[in-house]
Amino acid sequence: MQKQVVKVGIAVLGTVGKKVAAAIDQGVSGVRLAGVAARDKDAATEWLGQLSSKPGILSFEEMAQECDVIVECAPSALLPDIVEPALRAGKTVVVLSCGALLARPDLVELARETGGRIHVPTGALLGLDAVAAAAEGKISSVRMITRKPVKGLVGAPFLEENRIDISAIQAPMQVFSGTAREAAVGFPANLNVAVALSLAGIGPDATQLEIWADPALTRNTHTIVVDSDSARFEMTIENIPTENPKTGRITAQSVVAALRKMGAPLQVGT
Repeated sequence: MQKQVVKVGIAVLGTVGKKVAAAIDQGVSGVRLAGVAARDKDAATEWLGQLSSKPGILSFEEMAQECDVIVECAPSALLPDIVEPALRAGKTVVVLSCGALLARPDLVELARETGGRIHVPTGALLGLDAVAAAAEGKISSVRMITRKPVKGLVGAPFLEENRIDISAIQAPMQVFSGTAREAAVGFPANLNVAVALSLAGIGPDATQLEIWADPALTRNTHTIVVDSDSARFEMTIENIPTENPKTGRITAQSVVAALRKMGAPLQVGT
């Protein structure tokens, strides 16, 4: 029996979107790049010219109709425009801007009603399988400590609103302490990983987070510490940034791995 090919759409064609598109074009078994969305269609057309596949440039609504899986890798403000039409069509959406989901619980309800699915990949974090497994029992605490180079945090709304200037710091500086929900509002381009961690575990209001700006760092570093009735674990990942200092290289690779897993005869991980 011939395996059905999954048609993937990418919204939008930015730093992560281009990496995912290039990987699919080079070959992911059972997956075909069927379309992309882009803010600058002329630039997108030029970039797509290097691919062997020739995906169309689609609106979000067109993508929802023509693709089986839509990868959301856009500014968080665009999440509802991308996700809602896809879910109404009963499609699967791979969501990277998961922090924006906290303000739109209706999208989860919409997925439940239509049979659509929202998939949050591991992204730039690690250990979500272990956290989800621990959550089948009782988790007493989840804490995350994020340390980033200064340029990876400059411009965050929380820093701007509280007039926290980190541009000239000479030593590590803690700039935030609070919950994952609060971090999603204050650092929408930086801390989707914290929200993903909270959704896998004990929720955004119980997951605690510290954020540090560190002028000596060149990598985005996340440490998670979990205490539960089945295990205590602590894990750290040091991500190499892309040309966008707010995004790690491994984020796009996580999406590609998730797409590859969808069509794989052997799947590893929870």
